[in-house]
Amino acid sequence: MTEKTPIPTEINLHQQSRILEITFDDGEHFELSCEYLRVYSPSAEVRGHGPGEETLQIGKADVNIEKIEPVGTYAVVLRFDDGHDTGIYSWEWLYHIGKNHDRLWQEYLDRLEKAGKKRAPTTETE
Repeated sequence: MTEKTPIPTEINLHQQSRILEITFDDGEHFELSCEYLRVYSPSAEVRGHGPGEETLQIGKADVNIEKIEPVGTYAVVLRFDDGHDTGIYSWEWLYHIGKNHDRLWQEYLDRLEKAGKKRAPTTETE
């Protein structure tokens, strides 16, 4: 984190609507869906260890956050109800995915379409 990285002043989880609301000290305010946060997890499991090693996350439309745990003064761990809990969401990462939400979300939807996959969870019979 650089000295210029904005810091959250408020983080509120709305479990019913599956939205994480974050306000930063520079006035920026983001409402990020749990699905978006899950598919853009900073974990190696999702992002890989380098370019081209990303794992496309599918069937995450109904995912929710069960718990938010602070990591020092620079990040949080989001514990998802699908068992994913290895991503450390730094303030810098949360700010980045908040600021770039529209572009990143469209990139995700495009990757899903190209792979012939869906956002909705699949059933055993599909």
